[in-house]
Amino acid sequence: MKKKSFYLVSLGCAKNTVDSDSIATLLSREGYSIVDKPGQAEVMIVNTCGFIQPARQESIDVLTELASLKKPGQLLIAAGCFSELHRERLADEVRGIDGIIGTRRWMDMPDLVRSLRSQPGTPRYHLPDAPTIGTDDNGVPRVSLQGVSAYLKIADGCRRPCAFCSIPLIKGTQVSRPLEDIFRDAEILQDDGVKELILIAQDTTDYGSDLGMKDGLVRLLEKLLPRIPEIPWVRIMYAYPGYVTDSLIDLMSDTRQVLPYLDIPLQHASVDVLRSMKRPANMDWVRTTIKKMRKRIPGLALRTTFIAGFPGETEADFQLLADFIKEVEFDHLGVFPFSFESGTSSAPLGDPIPGEVKLQRVEEIMLLQETISLKRNQRLIGQTLDVLVEGYGDGLSIGRSYRDAPEIDGMVLIEDKLQEGNIVPVQVTGALVHDLLGKPITN
Repeated sequence: MKKKSFYLVSLGCAKNTVDSDSIATLLSREGYSIVDKPGQAEVMIVNTCGFIQPARQESIDVLTELASLKKPGQLLIAAGCFSELHRERLADEVRGIDGIIGTRRWMDMPDLVRSLRSQPGTPRYHLPDAPTIGTDDNGVPRVSLQGVSAYLKIADGCRRPCAFCSIPLIKGTQVSRPLEDIFRDAEILQDDGVKELILIAQDTTDYGSDLGMKDGLVRLLEKLLPRIPEIPWVRIMYAYPGYVTDSLIDLMSDTRQVLPYLDIPLQHASVDVLRSMKRPANMDWVRTTIKKMRKRIPGLALRTTFIAGFPGETEADFQLLADFIKEVEFDHLGVFPFSFESGTSSAPLGDPIPGEVKLQRVEEIMLLQETISLKRNQRLIGQTLDVLVEGYGDGLSIGRSYRDAPEIDGMVLIEDKLQEGNIVPVQVTGALVHDLLGKPITN
């Protein structure tokens, strides 16, 4: 083991990745160095995901494996969402955990490590009764750098009442970050040469509501963009139905720096199911807004997410969903089987739809989307797209266009060796289900 060293595994979403990087920064300030193998570390940390059962199982599996590898003098800490919501289960199922810290107080990690080192062999659970996620982040940038792309967290927690979601139980209601803190982080990223800034929160379109701001995301962008002129791409994730305002549409239309891409998780298309989910159920608004956005924002790429098999979803409801997907033709789409979550407002509904039915519906939607995605990709053949180059291998450069967010969308495969980190014009020469083929345009 290396003295004052830590090994960190980050599970779950990009928002969790930002928390993990912030924890790493705090520990580095304490003189700790990060290592890439658990056997080298004095402290092993798993930033868990607790959103749905498969994610919780992955967290348990990773913790169990690290616990089995523990050497004398090593510490194992479980952090994050699972630790916050299911602390007793975690302690019961994984023997060998020395410390548990919830997601609301991630910034206390150095204090927990110090206390564990001062009294080895005495497990400590740092789970204070904090009503919301902490704001005393000690000036740590709330970012995660991924090559020349970076996630920047503008808020945490959520005040939406979605019946299926445990995020408000895990993190509490929304806490927006002060504007100046966001500006500082973005300017640091600009100085680091970042080419793509990705704004994230549980609900980016709710930014500033707790600060007394109206249309806060637009106000944020209006003040942020002039400060970061050297970052050519700014991407918005996790918009909420009903809160994509005309002002936001105008800003996306008029500002080249903000990519014509929006992730707006709709969850369903049946009014009855949406009402049961406690989600916005005005499908007229959805259709009108999508039509308006596509008219005002040329080349707009839309991503959404749906849940199949929510309690009470009938065959007719599911058919409404499938018909809606055919009608709208999203560029990117994710669909997940309903996951029963105790403590949520949907828990009394149980989980009545058989697992095999849920999986069948998921498969049907994904097959439908593959047809749509291929058709939309084929329409791009012959067009020129700017592509952010992310790597090279097997004779091809790999990158993403504005249409593709990292990790969740497609890629552009380019027939040449290009400089990683550059944005280059590429002519689309072929289309796959999720990816595009292209060749660079040379002068």
